[in-house]
Amino acid sequence: MLIMALLAIFIRMKASHRPVTIRKILIPPLGMSTGFLMFVVPETHVPLLWALIALLVGWFIFSYPLIRSTRFERVNEEIYATRSRSFAFILLGLLAIRLILHEVIQRYVSIPQTGGLFFLLAFGMIVRWRVYMYKHYKEVVAAEA
Repeated sequence: MLIMALLAIFIRMKASHRPVTIRKILIPPLGMSTGFLMFVVPETHVPLLWALIALLVGWFIFSYPLIRSTRFERVNEEIYATRSRSFAFILLGLLAIRLILHEVIQRYVSIPQTGGLFFLLAFGMIVRWRVYMYKHYKEVVAAEA
């Protein structure tokens, strides 16, 4: 899991060298939404309140550092994400917090339920971050128009 996390950080850092488009902003949460199919399996079912809490923790807490470290700039006719020195540390910090939470929560619920809760947390985080990115992208585009 650590190797996958480091790979994700490396890919995100390399992405700042390519222009941002609306499609690149919206595709990740759309692709991730297919993960809701896991809840078809009864073993992944969790109480609705738990699911809501996981979604809201991702939405309000885990997305905040990503939003604060994401900015766009126009270079010639294209828009790029500005490199933030703190971005890799933010991702590593979120990973560490997630791993600690995972160990604690896994003691109280089954592994499939834990996976479902952490999917909801990640989905809430990604959707809010990408909504912010979309709005910020539109602002940068409008500023030059």
